[in-house]
Amino acid sequence: MTGSGHSPGGLVSPTLREVWRDPTVRQRIVEYLGGRRLREATCAFLGSLDAENPSLFMRHSPDALDRMLDDGCELARSLEDRVSLLIHLDIEYVNFDDPAAAYVDAPRIFRLQQPLVEAIEACLLAFGIRYLHLVTGQGHHFVWRIPKESAVARAIAELSICTPPDVVTPPADPLFPHLALLMEHFAHLVKRDAAPLCDIPVEITAQHVGPGASGMREMLSIDLSEYGDPLHSRMIRIPYTVYRKPWLSGLISRMGIEDQVNEFFTLPLHEMGLSQLLKERHQPAKITALARRAGVNIPLQERGTARLMDDYLRSDLCAFHRSFYAIPQDHPSQWAEGYDMTPLEMLPPCAAHVLTQANDWLLKPSGIQLVTRCLLALGWHPRHIAGLIRSKFANPAYGWGDKWREYDPAMRAEFYVRLFAGQIATGLDRGIDFNCVSQQEKQFCWNPCGCSLDPFHAGLDERFNPKPTPP
Repeated sequence: MTGSGHSPGGLVSPTLREVWRDPTVRQRIVEYLGGRRLREATCAFLGSLDAENPSLFMRHSPDALDRMLDDGCELARSLEDRVSLLIHLDIEYVNFDDPAAAYVDAPRIFRLQQPLVEAIEACLLAFGIRYLHLVTGQGHHFVWRIPKESAVARAIAELSICTPPDVVTPPADPLFPHLALLMEHFAHLVKRDAAPLCDIPVEITAQHVGPGASGMREMLSIDLSEYGDPLHSRMIRIPYTVYRKPWLSGLISRMGIEDQVNEFFTLPLHEMGLSQLLKERHQPAKITALARRAGVNIPLQERGTARLMDDYLRSDLCAFHRSFYAIPQDHPSQWAEGYDMTPLEMLPPCAAHVLTQANDWLLKPSGIQLVTRCLLALGWHPRHIAGLIRSKFANPAYGWGDKWREYDPAMRAEFYVRLFAGQIATGLDRGIDFNCVSQQEKQFCWNPCGCSLDPFHAGLDERFNPKPTPP
């Protein structure tokens, strides 16, 4: 087992299949599922991913692991766990002009991420959180856990900040929604520290950006998107399995780069530098040797998570969250006379376009950010902005099909509006790119003549950054 090679048709090469047949590698995979033996696994399910459409997947019992490995599935485990709350942070490089860049020039894209990685590690260290660090195809995963029955889990669940979108909706399990608030706070801390040190933009979730020094629209995403969907709908990659996304999606063949990219594994970063891992992640002998010394049990971190919670409760973001949830959205029975009657002519054409062409412009984080900024500038309460977007998501006239089969329109709308409005309210987003030139560079302008975002930018400043009154 000394080489890897390429496999036709997106199939995992026979050489790489030998890795899974190594008993130590299989044991590492089982560890990540939550047990010493497969029958003890605590993950809710295994998922086989549709890489071309990540919203589609098939659930399988953990005891289907060996069959799924033999089938060469793009494999993941549920974020949901029977005994623990998994806390997961994903960062990745995103290139809107060249989606293959992460695979063709991996050393470059991981160098670009290094200041962000160091900021995350410093922040975790400050809270005393020990984490498992995994390297994937486009970035890094940091993961730890707390027992569901622990004191810190109960404290998070009892924060009583999140409320239902409307007064009629029964409350959901409060633990995961409140964890999302803590992770927003963590992302704020990291972005504030890392953004000035990175050569390309750092944003919370994959937002469209303008071209940088490379001439490409590329950025680093602190990807919190999993916290905007129900816990049961989300999965995370499993270490010591093959990262198959660019092959299954057809990207490799579509770009004609079959001879430039080797198949590779998602691996823990352990006792080696990142450059060494990138060189060895497609070499079976190196991978099995790593498995013999690098376990992937997800660390229990109750005290550190409690410190993160305490820091969040003292933050300006927490104060914003309390104000966000201070009022309910309009009930769906009120939409026809309320949100549906929103006069779009008060908005700039770009924001109006996102709302009228909601599928799929409103599914893009940058679309929600644009609408949120404009409506905040007009004085809207952010909870009602989320209500308006929710009403679009729930309207079958936009042809959503089965888009919301696994997901929750209200949760998705609230998450993204809260995320973007919170950055404005705390001063993390100063609206540097909230102008017509930037919108055109992002390709979010459909009417480049006769309109301006300047009045809306001024409205945001007046509301959130008012100039002091002279004495």
